[in-house]
Amino acid sequence: MNETSAEPILLKPARPVGIIGYGAYVPRYRLPASEVARIWTAGEGALPIKEKAVPGLDEDVVTMSIEAARNAMRRARVSPGEIRAVWVGSESHPYAVKPTSTLVAEAIGATPNVQAADWEFACKAGTEAMVAAIGFVGSGMAHYALAIGMDTAQGKPGDALEYTAGAGGAAYLLGPAEEALATIDCTYSYVTDTPDFWRRAYQKYPEHGQRFTGDPAYFKHITSAGQTLLDATQTTAKDYRYAVFHQPNTKFPQRAAAMLGFSKEQIAPGLLVPVIGNTYAGAAIIGLTAILDIAEPGDRILMVSFGSGAGSDAFAITVTEAIKERSKLAPLTQDYIARRTQIDYATYVRLRGKLVME
Repeated sequence: MNETSAEPILLKPARPVGIIGYGAYVPRYRLPASEVARIWTAGEGALPIKEKAVPGLDEDVVTMSIEAARNAMRRARVSPGEIRAVWVGSESHPYAVKPTSTLVAEAIGATPNVQAADWEFACKAGTEAMVAAIGFVGSGMAHYALAIGMDTAQGKPGDALEYTAGAGGAAYLLGPAEEALATIDCTYSYVTDTPDFWRRAYQKYPEHGQRFTGDPAYFKHITSAGQTLLDATQTTAKDYRYAVFHQPNTKFPQRAAAMLGFSKEQIAPGLLVPVIGNTYAGAAIIGLTAILDIAEPGDRILMVSFGSGAGSDAFAITVTEAIKERSKLAPLTQDYIARRTQIDYATYVRLRGKLVME
């Protein structure tokens, strides 16, 4: 019989850990949600987002991860040879058998003395890699570890996901707290077997449980993880300047925030889904990059991810004085959002290879 502790267990490393550098990447191309509605005659009365980011013909999880990693390295000002782990979380790794992480590690100059691996846990693959990196650094096994969450995102033509499934993500270099621009005070993970979203081997597009993906999946896990961390740290929403939650659409994170006591103003800077879509493994952590871009020393941030299947990782973060200088050393997330080229549905079909000829 399985036994569970009566007291929730916060994940705190033996050695304090923080974010040494961070970086985002968002592709240039944008598909308006109105274009999807135009093709599939769904109307425009209640579109879930304004538009979504679409990768170009020469972009995939590898190339986008490299760009985000390079931005993180610029802010960290750390030699690539000092990194002891490169971990990439994604739902859309370009190879079924061949790691994304080795390609990224090679491109940024971190090989050969490095641990490399790919991570999967739907939309929380990025935060899963972050938690592992915190443990790796916090145990003393490594001084620096790089965690990335990146996706090209996938949606079946005409499916609800096609409106929101965007592309992009972020990279975080984790290291000793005394060198950090933001410390990771603690994390907490909440996981159950809730099959709300899945894709079997050889299946091109994922399936989802329609409304089942909301209350028993997303909201249950987000609020359980978030509230448990708040209770265990004896804090409330008022103790945090900002919060960021996984963003499958516009309404879900706003509702989750309200359920936990956070205001729209607290989540606004990190709510990027209306203009770039749901970046899956990068959704929560790219929102965090936008917050770090404007954060001030002393600001506290709550981040809660969600991955279908299902689970959530919650993080309590405190910004340090180092943010003042380092946030300006690489492109801001809003710079990528402002850099846009609008495309129509036909171009989207070509870029994403949705028209297959046999």
